Amino acid sequence: MATEPATETTLQGPAAWEAEAEREHVHGLGPWKLGLRRLRRNKVALLFGFLFVLLVLSCVLAPVWADKVAKTTANANHLSDVITVDGKEKNVVGLDGVPIGPQWWKADGKFFLGADRNGRDIMVRLLYGGRNSLEIGIVAAVITTILSIILGLVAGYFRGVADTVIRALLDVMWSFPVIILGVALGVALALGGLTIGPIKLAGDSLAIPIFIIGLVYVPYMARPVRGQVLSLREKEFVEAARAQGAGPIRIMFTEVMPNLASTVIVFFTLLIANAILLESALSFLGAGVQPPNPSWGTMIDEGVDRIATAPHLAIVPGIMLVLTVLSLNVFGDGVRDALDPRAKVRLER
Repeated sequence: MATEPATETTLQGPAAWEAEAEREHVHGLGPWKLGLRRLRRNKVALLFGFLFVLLVLSCVLAPVWADKVAKTTANANHLSDVITVDGKEKNVVGLDGVPIGPQWWKADGKFFLGADRNGRDIMVRLLYGGRNSLEIGIVAAVITTILSIILGLVAGYFRGVADTVIRALLDVMWSFPVIILGVALGVALALGGLTIGPIKLAGDSLAIPIFIIGLVYVPYMARPVRGQVLSLREKEFVEAARAQGAGPIRIMFTEVMPNLASTVIVFFTLLIANAILLESALSFLGAGVQPPNPSWGTMIDEGVDRIATAPHLAIVPGIMLVLTVLSLNVFGDGVRDALDPRAKVRLER
């Protein structure tokens, strides 16, 4: 591990002694503490991580906004409702079919970001749609991570026939772009649902896009995990465990798997962003979340038809999607840099 300062300025006197003491202190740190220390100094990554937390909290509190402020639900229609705007009564959806725009300056908070063509509150649907998109992204990333670790461990450690079969399966999935494979599976399962033994899922269930996204991203994580396991199985600590009589399962889960932790953490963070983005793409194409369930992808799809007369219908969920994916990607890059053992330690405070 490199411990020289990031700057090339030569320190002398007390400053040099402090730097030397700092270097010795760095040598005493464990890899996780050292990674956390690097991450704390990456202000940009922390800022975007904080932004992601705010977005998650706002979506989690969607019922509070709907019940206490907007006083409506995500699917409640207000086509015939009339509100007062600048002292004048106005239909929520005009006779020409154009809904009202954002009413953020109103004290009551109703239709804070306007309404859609069915008179539904955009702010409420945005928050509930965010909950669905985040739920799908996080659960799908968990499924991808678990399957990738299992397949990567088995293929990389046992090699031989197991490696050949698993690698061939991953290569077949790898050959299809995720969006094409996702659309194909999404359309098929949306029409007929999914039945796995006693488990039956309806075509409009959120579990359908979760299953699809969790499956199609497996090759993108399992292949790097397999390569790292192939390298780790030849290390001295694995040979020592074998010499002590440890079996393959014990070695995989107590010796090899802990050394995959940093790789898994980095991949998991980036997988959430990719899963949310893929869910939005599938929902936009009609192969993901099915109406009337809201998601950022379905809201963008509904808003495209009214982009000229009511641009807020597509712009608002688009901004939320961009901010969420951007914050996860920047924070994930910061985590990767922090856990990279080849990264230089910055000594300046």
